[in-house]
Amino acid sequence: MNLQSILTEKRNPDTFNIDQQSSVEIVRAINTEDKKVAFVIENILPTIALVVDKIVEGMKKGGRLIYIGAGTSGRLGILDASECPPTYSTSSDQVSAIIAGGEKALQFALEGAEDNEELGKQDLLSHNPGPNDTIVGIAASGRTPYTIAAMKAAKDKGATVAAVVCTPKSLMEEVADITMVAEVGPEVVTGSTRMKAGTAQKLILNTLTTTTMIRMGKVYSNLMVDVKPTNLKLRERSKHIVAEAASVSIEQAEEALKEFGSVKPAILSLITGEKGEKVTNALVNSNGYLREAINELVNGKN
Repeated sequence: MNLQSILTEKRNPDTFNIDQQSSVEIVRAINTEDKKVAFVIENILPTIALVVDKIVEGMKKGGRLIYIGAGTSGRLGILDASECPPTYSTSSDQVSAIIAGGEKALQFALEGAEDNEELGKQDLLSHNPGPNDTIVGIAASGRTPYTIAAMKAAKDKGATVAAVVCTPKSLMEEVADITMVAEVGPEVVTGSTRMKAGTAQKLILNTLTTTTMIRMGKVYSNLMVDVKPTNLKLRERSKHIVAEAASVSIEQAEEALKEFGSVKPAILSLITGEKGEKVTNALVNSNGYLREAINELVNGKN
């Protein structure tokens, strides 16, 4: 393995003397590097959008989004996937993530797991990937054996395979159908890819799932109308979402939520004045797209 050929393993010439600097100089150097990340991602937005289109196309046929990675990359996949159910009421398998080494690797560094190709293949195949699924391999270096083996196994099953990497012309890019290459450059501390590379990966994954969920009708205006009110904060948020969307008081929103049990039908009822099955049927007819359901009921009155 030639580490010097991997962009994320190169030394950063701007931080050669960082070990001799004061705390404020060090944090300023880190911040200067971090500022570059969003601009790098701006250059690959069309590619990210292309991956979103593939995910949405598959999900409309019952497909899933599955992340897979090792170390920091795997943890970021799990972080993004785990936040989709409460935010967008996705099922536990509609957006999921696999990390080399399993649950133990979430807390402890199990670096050897990333070299196990057979484990990567079997972990991915245990999710029974198919043609409607999108598999996203994540690795800053683009060369993790575990992740590459999983991506190859997914391709063999007909899934769409994408990759998030931070170095160009990688092995993962050779395997993937679509590769999102965020060339953030060398890290402040050489090879510490939990920094700029990790930040880039998190931004990309958040963008993938957020855009997908908007496209799947889980956002109305800029409100998360499929939020799952599983705790006090989310129950309060639900009330405010209904009140904002329907231009009613918190008290009216609370009553509608009590009647329907979730945000979308509560908003639909308050905006259109309809009740019961008309509301639920309109949401079914529109495949959960609230704006379309509103138009259906409003036009039905005219």
